Amino acid sequence: MGSHDPRGPVRRDRDTSADGDARVAVNGEVEVIFRREWGRAVAVVTRLTGDLALAEDAVAEAFAGAVGTWTDGRLPADPAGWLITVAKNKALDRIRRESRRSVKEEEATRLIFACCHPALDPGTRVALTLRSLCGLTTAEIARSFLVADATMAQRLVRAKRKIRDAAIPFRVPADRDLPERVQSVQRVLYLVFTEGHRATVGPGVIRRELCDEAIRLARLVSEWRPEDPETLGLLALMLLTDARRAARTTADGRLVLLADQDRGLWDSAQIAEGTRVLDRAIQARRPGPYQL
Repeated sequence: MGSHDPRGPVRRDRDTSADGDARVAVNGEVEVIFRREWGRAVAVVTRLTGDLALAEDAVAEAFAGAVGTWTDGRLPADPAGWLITVAKNKALDRIRRESRRSVKEEEATRLIFACCHPALDPGTRVALTLRSLCGLTTAEIARSFLVADATMAQRLVRAKRKIRDAAIPFRVPADRDLPERVQSVQRVLYLVFTEGHRATVGPGVIRRELCDEAIRLARLVSEWRPEDPETLGLLALMLLTDARRAARTTADGRLVLLADQDRGLWDSAQIAEGTRVLDRAIQARRPGPYQL
């Protein structure tokens, strides 16, 4: 979230009608309030949230909303108070959304480790992850594994029963178990991404939703284990590979080989991010297959 310049422009309507003149007058008054009250509003919201950048964003949104709301030629009795109240509400809404997102991410991390428990065979770990975390249907997973729908349904039922009967915990494992468990998670996410990058089922060469989901989950694990170079290496591998997505197929869905791809279509921002992540991994001086 970037900071906002208190001198930033408030757009004036150039309508020459009477209503347009009223809007110009209101917008001009809002601009005066904007310049006069910016500092106080930011200070109030910062004291409430403890986050200056969040406060600046919320106040800027409140002022932008005022321009759109006060179009009838009338201002509220206490415009500065109105703006501060709106900014406070926007900041608190943002905090609540982020809090819910953090809880969801923590739940997803625990679910990853449950799906990738070593008590389950490797194929079942992938299938469970595709079903529970990526939202694929049993039929879609069955086609990926080249088995009948009923066969895959039975595998998933047995896997869930095994998790229940073995009392596999729905939590991040203890430190002593982490190396083996993280490797299992890495392998599963790599296979999910691979299925998305070069789909074995479906009408297209690429399954974008699987690529996106694998990258999202790899981000979660890398944020939880930022010191693990192989997790970072896996995330970098996904980002750098997926950066070519737009250039990998023709308009009618046919595969374009690397030598023939239009590099102007490669995602430069994603390449830059993947390079930064890989640099962080290399600094640990513990190379592994994903980094290599």
